[in-house]
Amino acid sequence: MGPLVPDIISNNLNYIVALGVGLLFGMVLEQAGFSSARKLVGLFYGYDFTVLHVFFNAGVTAMLGVIGLEHFGLLDMSLVYVNPTFLWAAIVGGLIMGLGFVVGGFCPGTSFCAAAIGKLDAMVFIGGAFLGVFVFAEGYPLFEKLYMAAPWGSPQVFDSLRIPQSLFAFLLVLAALGAFWAVSIIENRVNGVKKPAVRLTPYYTGLGAAGLVLAAAALLLPSRKASLLEASEAPGAAQAYKAAAMTPDEFALRLMDGGGKMRIVDFRSEEARAKMPLPGSVPFTAGGLFEKQAARTLLTRGLTYVFAAEDELTERKMAFIADRLGFRDIRVLEGGLKAFRDQILDFKPAAGASAFERDNTYRFREEAKRVVPGLLKAAPAEPAVKKAKRILGGC
Repeated sequence: MGPLVPDIISNNLNYIVALGVGLLFGMVLEQAGFSSARKLVGLFYGYDFTVLHVFFNAGVTAMLGVIGLEHFGLLDMSLVYVNPTFLWAAIVGGLIMGLGFVVGGFCPGTSFCAAAIGKLDAMVFIGGAFLGVFVFAEGYPLFEKLYMAAPWGSPQVFDSLRIPQSLFAFLLVLAALGAFWAVSIIENRVNGVKKPAVRLTPYYTGLGAAGLVLAAAALLLPSRKASLLEASEAPGAAQAYKAAAMTPDEFALRLMDGGGKMRIVDFRSEEARAKMPLPGSVPFTAGGLFEKQAARTLLTRGLTYVFAAEDELTERKMAFIADRLGFRDIRVLEGGLKAFRDQILDFKPAAGASAFERDNTYRFREEAKRVVPGLLKAAPAEPAVKKAKRILGGC
């Protein structure tokens, strides 16, 4: 429930929800026959591939759900914890896990499912699991080098293959359909069943059609973050975007008035912000627009949000993305902070200025040149930003 905590589900309620989800998950496992050691080890002997069907289905469903929720902005992937990969520990652990599965007939999850309905062999299996945990914990100094060997971070398969996420999801759905067809043939041969593994009945035709629809859906739902970042970088896209603008004079006036109902969203680097901090500003990055922090920062009613960067083009790109994400009341600083420095901080009257310019615009800029630098010096170098917290977990 990590991405929903604590905005929708409180930290305390999270444990109750997790308990309910766990009970329902156990019920589903038991109904699928996962409390039977004979059914579970059938995967290794070729007579029953229920385990492959269930887990492949679960993986594909979760993958498509994550892609869909992220695409429509309902899931912040930056808050989803992915267990880091330590290659040799994963290989050795996988071999031990597989051997224990074949010998004991259970994996850790299914052993608890079977123990819950009173199976003694599952209870012995759980006891062995606890013994293994104890041995590993007490002997950790001996295992540490292997445990921490070959750290790969949290790689994603589609990044490693250098293909789009949507294409990988499409191929994985097709691989799942192919695997289901292949293991059906193996099951029939091992069990002596003479019927074809796949028949053109309404049942099999419907399943195949549903699988193809899901595969197509995965292909048509690209990562929202990647697609919007790419769209913002397209030639002419940012320039053509009709963004509301705020002049450097109005920006300076609002700063002198204490900011009022203006919130500055600063897209500069940390070094640039330290050299010239802006009062009441919130540091941001392009990636931050896709995180929960953006909703907390940019959805306060009654505020005008001014996107500030060194140049107006960068501001327009960020405003383009923010608009596509559904954020409103966004303005860009006309000419960027470079124009703000030229017209306000480093203001020099033009020799041929009209009387109107001298009496109005230039008089204001002279006053702003005197007042605004003091406001900038008094501003904190790095305003505190309440970041959404990633909930650790995983299995």
